[in-house]
Amino acid sequence: MNDEEKDESKQLKHQMREKKHMTFHKRNWLRHNAMVPKGFLRYHVLEALNQKAMSGSELMDEIHKHTGGNWKPSPGSIYPLLAWLQDNAYVKELPTEDGFKRYELTQSGKDLLEEQTKIREKFRADAGFMTNPFFDRFFSSIPQEKTNQIRASMRRLLVSTIKLGKTLREKYSEKDLDQALKILDEASVKLEEMNSKLKGEKHE
Repeated sequence: MNDEEKDESKQLKHQMREKKHMTFHKRNWLRHNAMVPKGFLRYHVLEALNQKAMSGSELMDEIHKHTGGNWKPSPGSIYPLLAWLQDNAYVKELPTEDGFKRYELTQSGKDLLEEQTKIREKFRADAGFMTNPFFDRFFSSIPQEKTNQIRASMRRLLVSTIKLGKTLREKYSEKDLDQALKILDEASVKLEEMNSKLKGEKHE
């Protein structure tokens, strides 16, 4: 078997695996009447496909990379979601290329992503009103006035970050992005230095 035949055989095997995954998980999905995956996974799949067309395996790798290696979706979650998105015309299947069956976001899919993004941003902004679990544990030792100030400051930081991220998406500027990263890094360094100092004082 020459190199060309080997490549064709490899591509064919990959196609068969992709088709098998899709068929099995779609049937399993329907058989158990599972609910459509929502939230975190759906958002990341839509966001990834908005950048470029991808296959199921490529989506798993991309989301794993996007989450800093902290989470990688399984075939059992990716393929049923792709099947549902395709059935509802949010994505369309492209002709097989290099042995990969890739999916492309449709206009309906882009509209859904925009809707999901707005919901996600609103949730994050509203979450600023919620009590931070870290400070909940120490309410007994922190005056009420200070806890209120902490909540307000954290909410302000959260909302400001969300709004800035949205603005940078709409009006991207590498210079502005670098400036934002510098501000965030400086704030993180100061908090880390303060934490190290407090821990050092505690052990003296």
